[in-house]
Amino acid sequence: MSSPAGDRRAKGGLEAEVLAVLKDAGAPLTPREVGERLARPLAYTTVMTVLARLYDKGAAGRERAGRGYAYSFLRDEAGRRAVQMRRLLGGVDQRADVLAHFVSELSPEDEDVLLRLLGGDPRDQPS
Repeated sequence: MSSPAGDRRAKGGLEAEVLAVLKDAGAPLTPREVGERLARPLAYTTVMTVLARLYDKGAAGRERAGRGYAYSFLRDEAGRRAVQMRRLLGGVDQRADVLAHFVSELSPEDEDVLLRLLGGDPRDQPS
């Protein structure tokens, strides 16, 4: 059964809501507990599906809780992407070449961010 267009969440919106609940909890939650803390009620199976997807993506951890699982926050989308990038680099023999090509594709704004993160001041860099 579909909902009216105005009721639909943006892509990934439900996952973001569930991750926020897990992050705010500070302790593992069962799917039922997650569902109770969401802004609007969802079917238990929907919550279970979202939690399973978050676990598969590495955004949520899980541990046994009786016959099921309790889930906890591991990392947000940015953190998950960073792990993916590290894994990709880990499997490459020419790491320096890959990183050089990556950096050459960055916008000037992204270069500035990267330089700040690495401790360099972009204003000190030659143009």
